[in-house]
Amino acid sequence: FQRCVGMDALNSLHSTTYEIDEKHGTDYHKRFLEFVKMIQKENLVIGGAMTDPKGDRSKGPSEQDDPDLFTRIVDSDEKGVYVSGAKAHHTGCINSHWIILMPTIRLTQNDKEYAIVGAIPADVKGLTYIYGRQSCDTRVMEGGGDIDLGNAKFGGQEAMMILDRVFIPWDKVFMNGEFEFASMLVERFTCYHRRSYVCKTGLGDVLIGAAATIADYNGVPNVSHIKDKIIEMTHLNETIFAAGIASSHQGHKMKSGVYLNDDMLAQVCKHNVTRFPYETSRLAQ
Repeated sequence: FQRCVGMDALNSLHSTTYEIDEKHGTDYHKRFLEFVKMIQKENLVIGGAMTDPKGDRSKGPSEQDDPDLFTRIVDSDEKGVYVSGAKAHHTGCINSHWIILMPTIRLTQNDKEYAIVGAIPADVKGLTYIYGRQSCDTRVMEGGGDIDLGNAKFGGQEAMMILDRVFIPWDKVFMNGEFEFASMLVERFTCYHRRSYVCKTGLGDVLIGAAATIADYNGVPNVSHIKDKIIEMTHLNETIFAAGIASSHQGHKMKSGVYLNDDMLAQVCKHNVTRFPYETSRLAQ
C-alpha cells in the first residue's frame, strides 16, 4: 500500500540532488543514494510529505503571520537540523516506515529556512499525527461480517502531521537552503505522481469484472445496452491506462541517469482520473 508517493519522491530527488550538487558542490546525492540502498535492502515503505497548510495563499512562507504554516528549519548543530511546522492531507503516512519532507511551492531568497528536504522515521520524536476519518470508516462498527470492510487491518487513512523540533541528522538531509531548486523538485514530483495515478485502472478492472459477472448471473450478458455500458467502462478505464503508459514511454533521461516521464501526458492521465472512474462507477450502477 502507498508505494507510489515514496517512489515518486525518490525519483524526483535522484535528479534534483544531483543537480544541486552540480551547482553548489554539496554531497546530497551521495547521502540520498545511501538512503535508497537502506530502504531497498530493508523493503521499507516511504511516505512523501509535500503539502503544507499554507495559510494565506497570496503570501509566501516567510510572509505568513504564523511561521509554522510551512515546514521550516528552526535550529541546527553539528549533528543535524531541527524542523517545525506541519504537513497536511497525507494518505498512508501512519503505515509508512519513513517520511520524506519536501517543500510544496516555489521559494525565494527570503524563504531559505523553508528549503528543507529530509527523511525521518514515521515514529520520530516531536511528530504528532492528527488522524482523519474516511467516509466509510463506520462500516467497521456496523456488524454484518467482514464482507464490506476491505483490508480491515491495513486500510487507508489520512492525517495531518505536526512537527515540533523534529531532528534530522545530516546524512538524511537532501536539501538545506537551496531555495532555487524547490520548484524543480515540486514539478518533477508532480510529473511522476500524476502519471502514478494509472494505478486507478486496477480498481477499474475489478469494477468492470464485477459488473460483467453480475450481468452473467442475471442472464443478460448479451443484451445490447448492457454490452454498451461494459464497453464504455472498458474504454474509459483503458484511456486512463493509455495516458499513463504513454507518459512513461515518452520519458527522457536526466543528468543523474533516471528518466522523467512526459509532463503533458502525466497531466492528461491525472485529469482523466478526476473524471472517468466516477463515470465508470455510474455505468456500473
